[in-house]
Amino acid sequence: MYGARAPTSLPIRAPPPRPSPQPSTASMSIPNEALQKLISDIDARASSSLQQLQMVRTQISTCNREIRLLQLTGEELSSLPAETRVFEGVGKMFVHRQMPDVKARLENEEKGLKGDITDLEKKMRYLETTYVNAREGLDAILKGGRS
Repeated sequence: MYGARAPTSLPIRAPPPRPSPQPSTASMSIPNEALQKLISDIDARASSSLQQLQMVRTQISTCNREIRLLQLTGEELSSLPAETRVFEGVGKMFVHRQMPDVKARLENEEKGLKGDITDLEKKMRYLETTYVNAREGLDAILKGGRS
């Protein structure tokens, strides 16, 4: 048979390894620009949460101060005789009010302020959690970059 060649032995190669479905952390890399933007976003979120947290704390202390003022006013009214005439300031004038009406108004204002404080404390817990999570995320990114 002419033109027939002798069989040559070709080396048998193993198929190339398949990529794993989840890349290892050593092979993962984030481009510098994307990493910088991520760090900047997390830092901005943390700064914003910290600023809002300080505002909420100020609002809570203001509400506590107002509650204390209402309590002191109520104590002063309680120490007065029942027939004492009571006047409340309305704009630039004073209006005569009955003692029970004034006490009721003070109590309602105090309840409203306590409700406000409850809401502000919820907001404060949320902002604290947001701040802590942002800081932990930033620390994790920075520690991951050093490894």
